[in-house]
Amino acid sequence: MRKRKPRLTPRQIAYLQSVVDLGCIVCRNERLHQRWTSCGAEIHHIRAGMGMGQRNDYRHTLPLCVKHHRSGPHGVAFHAGRKTWEANFGTERRLLRQVRLLLGYQGMPQ
Repeated sequence: MRKRKPRLTPRQIAYLQSVVDLGCIVCRNERLHQRWTSCGAEIHHIRAGMGMGQRNDYRHTLPLCVKHHRSGPHGVAFHAGRKTWEANFGTERRLLRQVRLLLGYQGMPQ
């Protein structure tokens, strides 16, 4: 029997919305759009330190546009090739630190 996903609290939902509202972190760093929020970011749960089929919690998320998350070619989309993507745009952990600083948090989430 499959485990049920825990429901998000209003506080967790608000945090995720603030992450999405930043816009794609890669587009922001690459200066690909006038307004990074216009590129339609979606939540990416970072994979660093996780096993196959596991998902990090809501605090370990990045805002990525569809192209940089899942639909772009190898080296552009994270899910098309993580190692090349990280070589091109930075590690998930580094980008997570940047997101946290943009949101006004100090350091890495607990």
